[in-house]
Amino acid sequence: MNIKEKVIDWKNRLQDRHMLTIIIVLISIIAVLALVIYKKQTEYRQASENSYNQAFYELVDYVQNVENYLGKSLISTTPEHGAETLTNVWKEANLAQTYLSQLPISSNELENTSKFLNQVSDYSYSLSRKNINNESLTQEDLDNLKELHDYSISLENVLNQLSNDINDGRIKWGELTKKGSSVFAREVSNISKDSFKNIEQEFHEYAGLIYDGAFSEHITKSEKVGLIGDDIDEEKAKNIATEFIGNDRIKEINSNGLAENADIPTFDFTIKLNDEENASDINIAITKKGGHILYTNFNRDVGAETIDAKTAKDIGIKFLESKGYNDMKATYYIKEEGVMTINYAYSQNDVIMYPDLIKLKVALDNGEILGIETEGYLNSHTERKLKDPKISKEEAKKKLNKDLEIKAEGLAVIPTEYKTEILCWEFKGAVGGTEFLVYINAENGKEEDILTIVNTPNGTLTM
Repeated sequence: MNIKEKVIDWKNRLQDRHMLTIIIVLISIIAVLALVIYKKQTEYRQASENSYNQAFYELVDYVQNVENYLGKSLISTTPEHGAETLTNVWKEANLAQTYLSQLPISSNELENTSKFLNQVSDYSYSLSRKNINNESLTQEDLDNLKELHDYSISLENVLNQLSNDINDGRIKWGELTKKGSSVFAREVSNISKDSFKNIEQEFHEYAGLIYDGAFSEHITKSEKVGLIGDDIDEEKAKNIATEFIGNDRIKEINSNGLAENADIPTFDFTIKLNDEENASDINIAITKKGGHILYTNFNRDVGAETIDAKTAKDIGIKFLESKGYNDMKATYYIKEEGVMTINYAYSQNDVIMYPDLIKLKVALDNGEILGIETEGYLNSHTERKLKDPKISKEEAKKKLNKDLEIKAEGLAVIPTEYKTEILCWEFKGAVGGTEFLVYINAENGKEEDILTIVNTPNGTLTM
């Protein structure tokens, strides 16, 4: 090969290498771009999934509220309370529609659901206006509400089953986008016994958010009549905490200082136990005023359950009596992961004082008290000067819905949103398989409140 041929060969090789480099660079660029695009698409899909999930679970919440308020509207007997309940139905149905429209399913595929929510909204609004004008609902009105309530239960069941499928990864929002109507149809037809168990569990998890029971949301007052006694210092608070837990159980107690800006100022402590098997600490708060226990909490692992609900309630009563809380009555409870949280309300001459609330956590493996919270009691507890009811029990019964099958009755003091208290006749009963608590003012016969009772394997809840 002469010099000229060698030069040409060298140039060709150079060009080939140059071309190869260019190809490699281009492939690298394409790969990087593909990776970036894939990552962006993944992020976009995840953001969309999160957005759709939020909208869906808001929808489930609001449909649940629609069903609850519709149920209450069926047994309300006064225009005033009926107007409030039906206005809530109207509001919740509108909000449910808002979140329904945010789901990636065409309006045609959800036409019946949207139509139902629209009907509920419009009809409840018209009936609320009727109540506001002091007109009672006719039997036809009540029949229509009953039909709407039945439909709301069906819709709630379907949505809860879909929720389970989405949570378990059996359905993706992409699938719903492509074949929404067929998925909904499948869900309606495939609600088997196992599905009902899943639906029930989903409902319990939601209901668990309100486990506190009747009237526990009204426990904060500016004047804390149960918070009696002089101010104490940290050392005194430490001694009270030690005595409450038991000096023989304590390995070490450390102060977390004074929570001065809290609604009820407290000295807070962390306690390490002698028990080497339990690494968890006990947190305890002692009120600065009077040296009362505001709360304790001990999150140890709980073993196999050996104690039933009745036994746990009895253990709680004995514990409260040993700590000086007498005449307490167990009301509502919930059971989660081997721990039963029980509400106890003070009883004065057989009148339940719902504002005077204490919560206990009882371990169901050995009955140990894992926590106490006394905020409601400290806010409200005092001996009331109760007047004799002006409305007799029989007169109060005449105010009830005629379809309410009464199971229990008695007097109770309930709190109001205005931080006042009302003496009422409390009636526990059922209509069409749903249990309610109805409160009739013992002074003037007014229907003060209606609560829905939810009996679940995990506890008795109110809404």
